[in-house]
Amino acid sequence: METSGTVRLIRFAGSLSLAILATLTPLRFVTAQTPTVAPEDSTQPKPIDPNDPNVLRPVSQDGNLLSIPGGQRLMTEASDAVSAQKYDLAMKKLQEARQVFNQLSNFYQDLAGSFSGIDNRIADSQRRKALETAQMRDQATYQLALVHRAQNQPELAVPLLVQIIRSQQPTRDLGKKAYQQLFELGFVESPFPRPRDGQPTSAAPR
Repeated sequence: METSGTVRLIRFAGSLSLAILATLTPLRFVTAQTPTVAPEDSTQPKPIDPNDPNVLRPVSQDGNLLSIPGGQRLMTEASDAVSAQKYDLAMKKLQEARQVFNQLSNFYQDLAGSFSGIDNRIADSQRRKALETAQMRDQATYQLALVHRAQNQPELAVPLLVQIIRSQQPTRDLGKKAYQQLFELGFVESPFPRPRDGQPTSAAPR
């Protein structure tokens, strides 16, 4: 016959086994039910990341965003939004256009520097594209400043206008327009170019 001590030991071991099983079973269930993360679909287009140009798709087609036609399309959409008085949408499109043209200008400038002294024909071509897209960037910046001014947001318009003057120089047409906007906003006091003797001076609004 089994002693009472042996019986108690067997009962204790059985109870301990059931307790362990009761603890592990929910863990196995949770593990089995945890969803796995699906791999990223590489066929889907990725947004532009200004800090990582390596994620961009090829830009040989006009439908791609990182291209001159892509930036121009954003400018057209912004103009349509302004006409419809959808100023928030217009600001978004103009900011995107600025980013696209700025990236393009930087990339073309980098290529021009890389080919300088190696193939001057390519270097000159890329340098011209860098200047062209920089001009488009400044145009988008100017339009964005005008939208901010129309929204009575001079604190947002002034920094953009100053950027344009720094990029374009005050003597160029767009630089003159940007300075005139600053003058009309009352941010600067002296007109430019200065009127000739005898010509009236338009006072900046206060």
